[in-house]
Amino acid sequence: MIIKMYVTLMPVILAGVLNMIFVKTAVYRKFKSPMDSGRILKDGRRLFGDHKTWIGFAGMTAANMFTQVLWGQVCSLLPGDMNYIYQYHRNTAGFNLLAGAGFGLAYVLFELPNSFLKRRLDIPDGKTVSGGKGILFFLIDQTDSLFGVILLLAFLCPMPAWQYVLYILLGAGTHITVNVVLYKLKIRKNI
Repeated sequence: MIIKMYVTLMPVILAGVLNMIFVKTAVYRKFKSPMDSGRILKDGRRLFGDHKTWIGFAGMTAANMFTQVLWGQVCSLLPGDMNYIYQYHRNTAGFNLLAGAGFGLAYVLFELPNSFLKRRLDIPDGKTVSGGKGILFFLIDQTDSLFGVILLLAFLCPMPAWQYVLYILLGAGTHITVNVVLYKLKIRKNI
C-alpha cells in the first residue's frame, strides 16, 4: 500500500523538487513578482510576503503538469493497479495535464493561509523561529500543501479518512526528507 501511495504521489514530489530548482534560476529572479504586490494590510504587515510569487505559482503548476504527464508514461509500463489514480481514471495525456494542473494549484493555494498567518505573527519570509511556535510552524510548513493535494486526490480516488491521514503522514515525512536533501545540496536555505 505504501508503495502504491508513493507511486501515486510521485509527480507532486518530483514537481516540488523541480520548483525548488526553478526558484534558483535567473528566469525566476527576472520575473519574480509577489502575489500580494507588496500590499500592507491594516495591521502593518504584508498579506503573504515576498516568497509567494506569481512565477512560483505558475512554475509549480507547470511542473506538476509536466511530471504528471511524464509519470503517466512511466505508469503505463507498470502493472495497472500500482497508481491509485489510474484505478479510477484513464491514463491519458489530457487527463494527466488536468490532474497535474489541479495538483499544482492545490499545492500553491493551500500554502497561502500559512503564509498569511506567519506574517500576522511576525515570522519573516523563508525563516524559521524557535520554541513551540517554531515546532508548530515547522509541522504546518511540511503539511499545508499536502492537505490540498490529498483533498484533490481523495476527490479523484475515493478513500477512507484513515487513508487520507496516512497520505498526510507519509507526505510530511517525505517532505522533510526531501527538504533535508535539498538543504544539503544547497538548493534550500533551511529545512
